[in-house]
Amino acid sequence: MIDPTAFIHPSTIMEKGAIVHANVYIGPFCIIGSEVEIGARTILKSHIVINGVTRIGEDNQIYQFASIGEENQDLKYTGEKTSVEIGHRNRIRENVAIHRGTIQGEKITRIGNDNLLMINTHIAHDCVIGNHCIMANNATLGGHVKVDDYAIIGGMTAIHQFCLIGAHVMIGGCSGVVQDVPPYLIAQGNHATAFGLNTEGLKRRGFNRDILHAIRSAYKILYRSGRTLEEAKSELHILASKHTIINNVIDFLSRSQRGIIR
Repeated sequence: MIDPTAFIHPSTIMEKGAIVHANVYIGPFCIIGSEVEIGARTILKSHIVINGVTRIGEDNQIYQFASIGEENQDLKYTGEKTSVEIGHRNRIRENVAIHRGTIQGEKITRIGNDNLLMINTHIAHDCVIGNHCIMANNATLGGHVKVDDYAIIGGMTAIHQFCLIGAHVMIGGCSGVVQDVPPYLIAQGNHATAFGLNTEGLKRRGFNRDILHAIRSAYKILYRSGRTLEEAKSELHILASKHTIINNVIDFLSRSQRGIIR
């Protein structure tokens, strides 16, 4: 189904079965597979391939030479029906690759809303990216990586498979991340280590003085007290009884499987 208000350049190949909603713009030399759905007002600049079971939301901008929904690079993948889901108002820049999921994972690669994926970003199979995240040029996510809201990943940085990146984290460029990065941190290096809190980023997003003080206290418990992780968790529960925002850190630690950077 193609909405009559959509513009599709004559040079684009549109397979039968694709769904294109109102006021979509599809520029020249794109290839759109039969199981693709493109939401209203989304713009595809040119030379873009969208394949597989892929659902793209509204008001996205996708730049030339992006590849979305293609077969993943997992050697165990043998053509199973898996998918990609992209939310609304994302900017997906040149040469970005977003691969479909695997049956060994959650069968889906999912990207939320209002994200910026800069040039040459690679999103591997089964990754989950939240909302308002930025991935700079050449940033790479291995399979099954989860990135929470408002995270920023610097250019040339690689995230190991199955890692968790917490909300409001900033990871510096040219880093190699092999363990989970708790919320609110700045991390950098190869292998990445903690360099304090993303204080400026938190201030820009409206975190007040009391909340920042609580987050600093949590950081000191995790990184400056000399406590084991289990001891630190007990202290964080006490802190969370006074400052509920610390529950975000506790929840992250409960999700962590690879251990946190320390």
